[in-house]
Amino acid sequence: MSKTPCCGSDVRHKLKSDSENPEGKTRFGILRKAKSVSSKLKNSLKSKIRRRNDVGAYGFEDNREAEEEKAVEAFREALVSDNLLPERFDDYHTMLRFLKARKFDIEKAKIMWANMLQWRKDFGTDTIVEDFNFSELNEVRRYYPHGYHGTDKEGRPIYIERLGLIDVEKLLQITNLERFVKYQVQEFEKTLSLRFPACSVAANKHVNTSTTILDVQGLGVMSLTGPVLEFIKVVQKIDNDYYPETLCRMFVVNTGPGFRLIWNIVKPLLDPVTAAKIQVLGTGYQHKLLEAIDASELPEFFGGSCNCGAHGGCLQADGKGPWKDQNVLKMMQNGALSDNEES
Repeated sequence: MSKTPCCGSDVRHKLKSDSENPEGKTRFGILRKAKSVSSKLKNSLKSKIRRRNDVGAYGFEDNREAEEEKAVEAFREALVSDNLLPERFDDYHTMLRFLKARKFDIEKAKIMWANMLQWRKDFGTDTIVEDFNFSELNEVRRYYPHGYHGTDKEGRPIYIERLGLIDVEKLLQITNLERFVKYQVQEFEKTLSLRFPACSVAANKHVNTSTTILDVQGLGVMSLTGPVLEFIKVVQKIDNDYYPETLCRMFVVNTGPGFRLIWNIVKPLLDPVTAAKIQVLGTGYQHKLLEAIDASELPEFFGGSCNCGAHGGCLQADGKGPWKDQNVLKMMQNGALSDNEES
């Protein structure tokens, strides 16, 4: 997890030039189509849930607790009364995440929600999937191996970071903090709009959290340079404040004797609820991972059987997961279209 010092104010010009090249236009066209499909899916989920509270789109169950439903309805009324509920965020599970993040205190959740809306406006988050081209991604992955890969046994997407293999010096030559943060936000958005909906369709149940594996083999205190710590602080704040309650659990593997020092530095930066979801493991971690993840979904370097040979490696192309399955994407599109016809 690393980044560089903030760059100048010419980012908008850079983003415009990024989007004007032919490769960028092709990529944005694909992302635009995917976002359109996922947006239709969210509308489909909302309208069907309003008609059938216990069944989601495509017939999968959307189990809810009565007390949570009451809290979400009260929260929704509070947001509507203060004109804080744009149509795209009029979603049961989104509101529930913010309530959970503030222990169901509606006033505190409303403040958090209002801050999120303002941040999205200031940051340009609503259009970042289409507007931002992180053209250096393939190079970045060489010096900071990371990405989404498959699903756990509950159907959640798996996010992997091999933090111990990070080369900060090389990364700073390729990108900078501002662009890397934009990329991270873009990935957050793609997870909400594409990966979670696709996983929900594939698992036949609502999925809105992920499993993370953080490999810290080779990570030393000296690895936590100024840019790395700055990146951790910025991304953790964005994650905690604007995308709350999207982590189910995190496995930190290959921890050595020096990791305790690093953990003591990093842990205070984390939200206490998030910290409680983290399992710090040593080198004999494989059985723990295999309890949660099928071997076919786990990369070989973690003791699984997947090598993603067709994609050049498990972390090279985001190539494994329901969000890459054309049958799932077709089901998402057909379900959204049929629901729109009904409404």
